[in-house]
Amino acid sequence: MEARDILIRPLITERTTQLMAEGKYTFVVAKGANKIEIAKAVAEIFKVKVDDVNTVNVTGKKKRMGRFVGKRADYKKAVVKLAAGESIEFFTA
Repeated sequence: MEARDILIRPLITERTTQLMAEGKYTFVVAKGANKIEIAKAVAEIFKVKVDDVNTVNVTGKKKRMGRFVGKRADYKKAVVKLAAGESIEFFTA
């Protein structure tokens, strides 16, 4: 699996924005990716040194639309901690 196939997109929420101040960045990743592959992909794409990776399998919620019941997609989330002094710029001016 290539690095671009492992990292699907950054996950930007209020909580993850606060974590960015601590050097922790959150990504939605491929379901089959492990921590080692995720760390290598972040290091390769963003040219940073990765200290730690934590992963969470997120189960999609059930949602109703009138009489129909649907379900949001399941996904895997990774919180990547970078080495001191490293950062990733998502928003460039």
